[in-house]
Amino acid sequence: MISRHVPEAETGVAKAETGGAAADDIAQMSFEAAMAALEEIVDRLESGDAPLEESIALYERGDRLRKHCEKKLKDAELRVEKIVQGADGAPATEPFEAE
Repeated sequence: MISRHVPEAETGVAKAETGGAAADDIAQMSFEAAMAALEEIVDRLESGDAPLEESIALYERGDRLRKHCEKKLKDAELRVEKIVQGADGAPATEPFEAE
């Protein structure tokens, strides 16, 4: 297995990260930045090179990144479609139009 060391600056994970400041930086990330950070974490975890404590911190950060990405996708979906009531009373969807 070829291992690739991902510097902590790329993943944003310090060896003893607790989550407070890390959660704040995730909240400010774009979807693309969060996905890139998540991919780097997955690569690092799959390499098996990280010590146990760092692996746990990486996993926890990865979970927060995953949740952030899911929320960004859901928010985007809600902006693209909105539910309306059709002429027959059945629910329908139509494109979101910014007002």
